[in-house]
Amino acid sequence: MASLLSSNRNVSPSSFVRFSPSSHSQLLPSSLRETLPLPSSVLRRRRRPFASRAVLQWNRKPQLAGETPRVVVITSGKGGVGKTTTTANIGLSLARLGFSVVAIDADVGLRNLDLLLGLENRVNYTAVEVLNGDCRLDQALVRDKRWPSLELLCISKPRSKLPLSFGSKAIIWIVDALRSRDAAGPPDFVLIDCPAGIDAGFITAIAPANEAVLVTTPDITALRDADRVTGLLECDGIKDIKMIVNRIRTDLIRGEDMMSVLDVQEMLGLPLIGVIPEDSEVIKSTNRGHPLVLNQPPALAGLAFEQAAWRLVEQDSMTAVMLEEEPKKRGFFSFFGG
Repeated sequence: MASLLSSNRNVSPSSFVRFSPSSHSQLLPSSLRETLPLPSSVLRRRRRPFASRAVLQWNRKPQLAGETPRVVVITSGKGGVGKTTTTANIGLSLARLGFSVVAIDADVGLRNLDLLLGLENRVNYTAVEVLNGDCRLDQALVRDKRWPSLELLCISKPRSKLPLSFGSKAIIWIVDALRSRDAAGPPDFVLIDCPAGIDAGFITAIAPANEAVLVTTPDITALRDADRVTGLLECDGIKDIKMIVNRIRTDLIRGEDMMSVLDVQEMLGLPLIGVIPEDSEVIKSTNRGHPLVLNQPPALAGLAFEQAAWRLVEQDSMTAVMLEEEPKKRGFFSFFGG
């Protein structure tokens, strides 16, 4: 059995190929594969110049659904499943699609979003200085030079103690200030990178959000924590919860050593907006401060993140389906036991 994915927008499952590391068009129907950049092996054979594209579907800009700014918290409960990587790549994908984005690193003691975006040397002020009146909000926002429509705001600096007064009301005030700013205008998206766990940091990060993206991996511990976080989000009034399944390995799924995407979706019962394959380029991009979506030629995980960003914009979702593998063809000598 092979786990496949399809969009909910009038695409039949039969038009999909099997999701495998060697396929660059793993999540798109056959009618859309010609619009995608080809993998490096094909590019070397064709010897054509490569131009990276951000628009992967229908060659158009996605239509923004919902009221702006859309405040989305990216959470999981369990640490190490890829929340910060997801925030960095989806934020940059949204900026490349033409939307203004403010990414807030709400992890107080262990912030890493600035490292993944390559902006660690430009963070001079944080939200704490803004609340103390030491700087303006626009001074604390770090604009990405590659895509100026993406801005980063860190809650505090590493090794600094967060004041006791900083809590849910403080981050709500920050989001309201972004919503009502006059000079640059309100952003289209506010992405909040939530810290691991379900303690005070989690409660603070989800306070201003009206949407949530739950990042999980297909293992039992991550799924248990994801199910717990889903209940807490719903109790806090966040009903729009979508899911991204990260670090998928098809070889383990075929050997029944890893749960499939369909299994994860059936266990959590959440709309699916992205499936990210295991990719060695993630480590390289993290160490360079260069998000996957900027790779040329694009990595498989980078393409998957752009697809997830597209669905987030249009409030679309995916559906995991199961297709029977094609039986192996029997040769002439099979009649003789060969």
